[in-house]
Amino acid sequence: MTSSAAAKIKRQAVPAGSGSRPALLLDWYDRHRRRLPWRAAAGERADPYRVWLSEIMLQQTGVKTVGPYFEKFLARWPDVAALGRASLDDVLRMWAGLGYYSRARNLHACAVAVLRDHGGIFPDTEEGLRRLPGIGPYTAKAIAAIAFDIRTMPVDGNIERVVSRLYAVEEPLPQAKPLIGELAETLLGESRAGDSAQALMDLGSSICTPKKPACALCPLNDDCAARLRGDQETFPRKAPKKAGTLRHGAAFIVTRGDELLVRTRAEKGLLGGMTEVPGSAWLAGQDDKMALKQAPQVNGVTRWHRKTGVVTHVFTHFPLELVIYTADVAARTRAPAGMRWVPIATLADEALPNVMRKAIAHGLDI
Repeated sequence: MTSSAAAKIKRQAVPAGSGSRPALLLDWYDRHRRRLPWRAAAGERADPYRVWLSEIMLQQTGVKTVGPYFEKFLARWPDVAALGRASLDDVLRMWAGLGYYSRARNLHACAVAVLRDHGGIFPDTEEGLRRLPGIGPYTAKAIAAIAFDIRTMPVDGNIERVVSRLYAVEEPLPQAKPLIGELAETLLGESRAGDSAQALMDLGSSICTPKKPACALCPLNDDCAARLRGDQETFPRKAPKKAGTLRHGAAFIVTRGDELLVRTRAEKGLLGGMTEVPGSAWLAGQDDKMALKQAPQVNGVTRWHRKTGVVTHVFTHFPLELVIYTADVAARTRAPAGMRWVPIATLADEALPNVMRKAIAHGLDI
């Protein structure tokens, strides 16, 4: 879409009385704001560390899931300086189960940079925040608005939905993101930028939901273009999603008494730095014969037992099916190079991604 076309839609979409929208939004927020562990109380200054930590955790993860992890991190590392002094291994262990593990690596790198380059204090400008590792345009805007009350509008999935309905944005996502960002800016008041952003987030979460939105309760319902048309549930428009190609692999569960053979994945790439059991490559054309050729060379293993069934897992870009093979070895058997034995009883302390937890549970019948 050309910039002139976008401007035309914007002019047509904003009704004459829309100047009151920011005030209506803030009035609604003052009465209905959600209580969240990272959110400052009304009238209090938000803690940049809490805002940043929650925003990183909330990327592609729901509030209910994030809550316990946020509290756990805060108890272990109460400020960014403490987190910056932690080891990456400790951070990955605490993150285990939350998914999208590149976030944990970026979280640690950012904390280290804030401690090293800024004396443990977050930059108070959007530009300064953008220069930190793992902080992109959205997160920089969110921290700037919520923690420092800079007049900018972050646009998450909830805000995209509210804005696309309010203005009936026909262009599909992700192409519509720039236009939605422009339109979202019109909902900023002259002050309280952070509250404006959080009000829209809460509105999308509690009222302007993906299905069956409670339009009668919405403070902006009088001039919502999609509601007036009666097709609000069809927004935001989305381009068809391409399904990833199914990949296949094998995981090898090797036990030595009450210990399990594991290794650490390479720092870069999918699940970087996480703990895993030995396994094959994950390929679309993988078969059992190919996978067995990639089994770890462990003294005493002459035959692998194939477990019935497969373990399934869905990553962002592809689904995965893992065949599970098991073997037992004698006491004092040495771990192959790059691998180690860990007590099965302490697996909860390892940085195991969910796909590995599934594979281990299937292999050990737990």
